[in-house]
Amino acid sequence: MIGRLTGRVIAEDEDGAIVVDVGGVGYEVTTPIGTRARARVDDGVVTLFIHTHVREETFSLFGFATEVDRTAFRTLIGVSSVGPKTAVAVLSALPGAELGRVIARKELARLTSISGIGKKTAERLLLELEGKLTTTDVRASGDTSAAVAARKGEGDKAELLHGALTRMGYRREEADRAVKTLETEIEGRTLAELLREALVILSR
Repeated sequence: MIGRLTGRVIAEDEDGAIVVDVGGVGYEVTTPIGTRARARVDDGVVTLFIHTHVREETFSLFGFATEVDRTAFRTLIGVSSVGPKTAVAVLSALPGAELGRVIARKELARLTSISGIGKKTAERLLLELEGKLTTTDVRASGDTSAAVAARKGEGDKAELLHGALTRMGYRREEADRAVKTLETEIEGRTLAELLREALVILSR
């Protein structure tokens, strides 16, 4: 089983799927949106924590910025009716440590705001994940998700979006570009939706 990959990203799709070149071999890896920006990068070389998913004739790799995120993914797919695709969608909106805090606070609305997560699934997650997830991101001294920025309850959404992007490792000018591109959509979209759109823009 593959547990970690360190190499250069040579291709990336808008949905977070990437190809990592390791010693001339390209590994196709499915990642939550925002993973590449949050992952450790050294001189252009990225390190991802890998979950190798084997089912019947399917062999898939899922990559994560931190071991906390990978653990959250593995815990999620252990929940009834939650498969890898749904788990990736959850972690695209809420990185592992933030998901742990949402579960601890029983924030049902935060879970149902995620695309593909209905009320019944959200309730199941709150019940089955209680006490199973860490609430601390071991890589960062502060929070890195848009949801945390929103929790502060200060500043408008443009400022919150900009702050979330810079906390995720993007340069200020990159965050400026994303916010400017989305300025006509800011009032009508949730912060989580805006962040997903911004990450797509910055991946181009």
